[in-house]
Amino acid sequence: MVLSIAVIAILIVFNFYGLYTNKFYFFKFDNYIFPVLTAVHFVFLYVMWFKIKEQEYTDTQMRNLEYTMYGILLIYLFKIMDTAYILLSYTKYQDHIIPVTFIPIGTIILILQFLLFFLTILTFIHRINMVGPYNFDNINENIDSWQ
Repeated sequence: MVLSIAVIAILIVFNFYGLYTNKFYFFKFDNYIFPVLTAVHFVFLYVMWFKIKEQEYTDTQMRNLEYTMYGILLIYLFKIMDTAYILLSYTKYQDHIIPVTFIPIGTIILILQFLLFFLTILTFIHRINMVGPYNFDNINENIDSWQ
């Protein structure tokens, strides 16, 4: 979970970075979509940590949050493909002035995006193993009305 938080934080910073220009763009609306979506990821990680710490069972809110994370996982996959496409376009724009940081920073971003994708899937696996499956047939047995 800590590694996921660190990777997300680094990718939020790199989200504002333009590979072709070697500049940060803070006034583009598109650059704020990823940080907003990662807020859901942070909430999911917090819920996971809380459920593990308190040894609680899964609930419908956690299930809905995880289903939202499945959609965000698809967006992470899109970002991987987008970054790979930008990196592969290097030969297409060789005649133009491309910064020397294009390949190294682009490779770091791509590796971090793959790592985030893998860590997100790993978080889903940890949820199954540490918190439990979503079994709502016996939901009344897992709720203590006095708490």
